[in-house]
Amino acid sequence: MSDSSDPQITSDWGDWLPRTIEAAEPDGVAIWYLGCNGFVLKASDETSVWIDPYVGLGDPPRTVRMIPVPFDPHDVYDADAVFATHEHTDHTHGPSQAPILANAQADFYAADDSLAVTDEEGWTEHWDVDADQLVEVEEGDSFSVGGFDVDVVRVADADATHPVGYVIQHGDTTIFHGGDTKPHDGFADLGERYDIDLAVVAFGSVGRVPDKETREPQRTRWYCDENQAVEIAEALQADRLLPSHWDMWKGLTADPTALHEHTRSFEYPERLEIVEIGDRVDL
Repeated sequence: MSDSSDPQITSDWGDWLPRTIEAAEPDGVAIWYLGCNGFVLKASDETSVWIDPYVGLGDPPRTVRMIPVPFDPHDVYDADAVFATHEHTDHTHGPSQAPILANAQADFYAADDSLAVTDEEGWTEHWDVDADQLVEVEEGDSFSVGGFDVDVVRVADADATHPVGYVIQHGDTTIFHGGDTKPHDGFADLGERYDIDLAVVAFGSVGRVPDKETREPQRTRWYCDENQAVEIAEALQADRLLPSHWDMWKGLTADPTALHEHTRSFEYPERLEIVEIGDRVDL
C-alpha cells in the first residue's frame, strides 16, 4: 500500500489531542483511539506507548482516507515507544512516526520487514532518528517500556509479509493488539496464558479496491468480518472487544455496532467497546 501524503502533515484538530494525552494522569491504563489501527496507551506511571499511529492520506483514488488527521506528529513529545505491527504503509510510515521518535527520543519496535521500510524511507537520513532507536522484534520476544511489559506474539495476516501482535501488560491490566490479524489457531493458547482485558481487532467490510499495479477494481478483504472478529475475541477469552480500522478506507468501512448481534450468544467477549477517533477508554 503506497502513500501520497506530504511529509509536512497538517492536523485537522490542531494539537489538542497530543496535549490531552500529555496532560492525562490515568489511575490504571488509558487508551486513545487514533483512527485506522492507531492507539496510544498511557499508564499510571506516565509511560506512553503509541501503536501503529498513521496520519497519512493513503493513495487516492485507490485508498482514500475517510477520517480526519487527528494530530501532527511534530506535536508529539510524550512518547516512550512506538510499536509497528507490520510493514504496510498505514502501520509503518516515516512521516507519521519518525517525527515522534525524533521529538520524544522514543524507540521504535518492529519486525524485520517493518524495519526494512524505515531503511527504504530513510528515517535516519531525513529525520533526527538514530539507528539505535530502531529495535527489531520477533515472535516470542519479551521486553519492557517503563511500566509496560510486552510480549511479541504470532498473528495471521496473509496480506503482510511479517506481521506481529503485542500483548501489553501493566499491573493487572492486559491488552492485545493484533494488527490486521485474522483468526489464528494460536489465539486459544494466548487466551489460556493471559487474562486479556481488551482485545483490539481490525474490522471492516469487503469492498472493491483498485489493484495496486493495474488500478482495476478488485474484491478486497483486508480486515475481519463480524464472525472473524468475534472468533478472535472468543479464542482470546477477552473481556472487551474493541473493533478498529472500520473507519479508515473508502469502500471498506463498516458499522461496528453490528458486532452486538454477533457477540450476543458468546461467553467472550463480555463487552463490546465501540470507539470513534479521539475517544479514550480507561482500564
